[in-house]
Amino acid sequence: MTEQQHPITPPDELVRHWSRFQGDTNPEALWFRIANEAAQWGANQELEACCEWLKAKHWLGVEPEFADELRSARRPKPPSLKEQALQALSHLLDGAAHSMDTTEPADYIRRALEQIND
Repeated sequence: MTEQQHPITPPDELVRHWSRFQGDTNPEALWFRIANEAAQWGANQELEACCEWLKAKHWLGVEPEFADELRSARRPKPPSLKEQALQALSHLLDGAAHSMDTTEPADYIRRALEQIND
């Protein structure tokens, strides 16, 4: 790490990996994508450092599980494909099919059904 680098700086190989994204040939879009990935990476590094710090403070009365609760609250997992399909079905069953602007709910159901073994 050089004198000017911040302690939470992505490794060069990671930045090179982010710069290999396919699609955009626009340099501005590429820089935006790299900046976005770097910000997310840095936030994840900070969260993990905070969780480790909390786990180490158990002698102060902080329960180790609190770190896991913090991680879950700050990085909630997106709903599974099955959960998305069930939500879409519920939406359809509630009579909202006539007012939907997109076919997204139907796509969730289709993708979920495609994953089920025959």
